[in-house]
Amino acid sequence: MRPLFRRLFPLLALALALAACNHDETPTFDQPEAGEMLSGGSTTVMQFDQNAFSMPSANLAPMRRLDFSVGNSFFRNPWVIAPSSTTARDGLGPLLNTNACQNCHIKDGRGHPPEPGAASAVSMLVRLSVPAGPEHAEVIRERGIAQEPSYGGQLQDMAIPGVAPEGKVRLGYSIERVRFADGTEVELRKPEVELSELAYGEMHPDTQLSLRIAPPMIGLGLLEAIADEALLANADPDDHDDDGISGRPNRVYDQTTRQTVMGRFGWKAGQPSLNQQNADAFFNDMGLSTSLFSGSSCTDRQTDCRALPDGGEPEVSDNILAQVLFYTRNLGVPARRNVGDPQVLAGKTLFHRAGCQSCHVPQFTTAADAAEPELASQVIRPYTDLLLHDMGEGLADHRPEFEASGREWRTAPLWGIGLTRTVSGHSQFLHDGRARNLLEAILWHGGEAERARQTVLGFDQQERNALVSFLESL
Repeated sequence: MRPLFRRLFPLLALALALAACNHDETPTFDQPEAGEMLSGGSTTVMQFDQNAFSMPSANLAPMRRLDFSVGNSFFRNPWVIAPSSTTARDGLGPLLNTNACQNCHIKDGRGHPPEPGAASAVSMLVRLSVPAGPEHAEVIRERGIAQEPSYGGQLQDMAIPGVAPEGKVRLGYSIERVRFADGTEVELRKPEVELSELAYGEMHPDTQLSLRIAPPMIGLGLLEAIADEALLANADPDDHDDDGISGRPNRVYDQTTRQTVMGRFGWKAGQPSLNQQNADAFFNDMGLSTSLFSGSSCTDRQTDCRALPDGGEPEVSDNILAQVLFYTRNLGVPARRNVGDPQVLAGKTLFHRAGCQSCHVPQFTTAADAAEPELASQVIRPYTDLLLHDMGEGLADHRPEFEASGREWRTAPLWGIGLTRTVSGHSQFLHDGRARNLLEAILWHGGEAERARQTVLGFDQQERNALVSFLESL
């Protein structure tokens, strides 16, 4: 028993230390909570390999799994150029970032930035906009941004044969150093983007750029099934409780209802529904029209692009769009691992001591009238509030989107984050993939999260390891 005691003693000592110095309002976790392993309630899947993010919700009936497979085929398989005998899948481009959804969301997981100097940006996008003036009022109401006049709202670095891609994207990095209280130093990298080979003229001199990697696809239907009221209960835009956290919803335009509603999808919560998020990706990433976004993604200044044949209107039928919606709504969340491990429990206590749960809200119950019966009344643990938070100057992209400022980002869900390397083959986090591990991601937090960041900077090596172990269990 002595070797086992020697292995457990540091963890027991850490637990005792946490209990001794714990603030009265911060709980100490010494055992798992009931049902904590089931991050997606009864939809939770028991898959932990490279396919962990590609499984249907566990409670889908066999016939519904067939519908899931049909949607998966349209998500996974490439679209083709029009005109084509493959009429159900033609109309690609002319300008695009990819020819299939799965190319960015590889294995339904997280995208990544290109290697420094590489000219290919598959699974990463560059959003474009210009400062809005009074003349952009209607566009801002419906699209949330004023698009760059020649290149639109997104740089498309690929094109069909005979058409020039809009340009190439290359990344470099500058280095910032951060020191923990125990003297440990960490190097953080900050991306510096370079656009080259611009095919349609110079960009507006005040163009605003924002790098975005593709987020993981799991649990999106469950996030959509959280009632607005449950999310708004965590909003505190004026920080009335004086805790430094002032989350607020983004208010965005719904293309279906033609109303301004609460946003919840995208890095700045710029989309109100999963269906609109999918339609926007078809339109901007692949140049495919839907009943929500008709016409061409080519700008008025790209006349040759606009003159080419299309795949009909819409190119993505409502039936195909609905099948993709069913697939993306029902990608299951993997169960947590090691929830009872002493180091994971110690890390959970530290997570709460730092106040991370103020934005990364652990638990919700989905609405009883969810769009799919399998998603209704589920106790889920996504670790997000889906609200906007000022994350400080370090993460700012200085590019507003609807009501989100250039310093605000939606709280990213943490469920499944510990399986990122297994599924996606890397561990690059945040909206632009700058963080090479979870600790770096924490250290980029500022603004409303500055107090939490400073708390973590005070952790010693053992505490940092415990905090990361907890995050990797999610």
